[in-house]
Amino acid sequence: MAPILQRELLVVTGKGGVGKTTIASALGLLASERGLSTIVVEVGEQARLPELLGAPAAEPGAERELRPNLSSLSIDLDRALMEWLQALGGRVSGRVLASSNTFQYFAAAAPGAKELVSMVKIWELTQERRWRGRGHRYDLVVLDAPATGHALGMLGSPRTFGAIARVGPIAGQAERVRDLLEDAERSSYLAVAHATEMAVAETIELQDKLRDQLGRELDAVLVNGMLPQRFDVAELARVASIGDERATGPTRRARAGAKRRGSSTRRPDDVRSAALSAAQAISTRSRAQRNQLARLRRRNVDVIPIPFQFTDELELQSVLRIADHLQRKL
Repeated sequence: MAPILQRELLVVTGKGGVGKTTIASALGLLASERGLSTIVVEVGEQARLPELLGAPAAEPGAERELRPNLSSLSIDLDRALMEWLQALGGRVSGRVLASSNTFQYFAAAAPGAKELVSMVKIWELTQERRWRGRGHRYDLVVLDAPATGHALGMLGSPRTFGAIARVGPIAGQAERVRDLLEDAERSSYLAVAHATEMAVAETIELQDKLRDQLGRELDAVLVNGMLPQRFDVAELARVASIGDERATGPTRRARAGAKRRGSSTRRPDDVRSAALSAAQAISTRSRAQRNQLARLRRRNVDVIPIPFQFTDELELQSVLRIADHLQRKL
């Protein structure tokens, strides 16, 4: 089987708020550094990658080159549908299609149409011969997919429409998209999760539904925000004993005296006690995270821990650090 970055499409999804865009951006940067012509695709009128790389946002639905070998696209459904219908109808002008409210009629008549249009556009980005003779084929398309439930709806739309249409150009197009999604040599599925009980449960559900819906398995789970494991069991016991020592004897009497005097000055013992409490709390959380990693590994899936980035929001240096980490894993 081809390595993950040598396939045509990477689908990145997972529970909302776990850092899908961060991981998709890091994968795009990594692939471009390896010389692959790469595009990161966002949906839902999102366009965060250009801002991350300090580039102005492109017009809706337009591909923008951000750096050598790396482009981005935020799918505009009206534009994507118009391009698709032009490809199907040939001589029908885009102006006529745009003035006929085609997308609104299509979407109203066929629930799930938005998802199918998005998937058809993603498929088109992988083709040697692009629509309208513009643009080039990308070696790799990284899809920053919506959260799990919506992503599964997108991925299932070609099968749904294929069953409805059965014959004709829409059925044929749906089948071509389905072939891409179901071919393990051409596409790959990556889940992003936090090491929490809820996020891991959603990842397991994604694994099961992906198998049922497309006959595919998750290629990897990237567990974002992993805290370092700084202490072994013996060291944690020593930390706990230091805390016990600080809570007795002269320290306790000194605190009582300070309280009687109304002193608000933090003593060195208070600082040490706070540091010990923080060390114990981080160790407890780190241990809980690793229990969740073990839960995922029991599902026979490749698990890649991603170190916690100590920043308030998504920024380029954090993404570059994650890309460097993935360089050693993929």
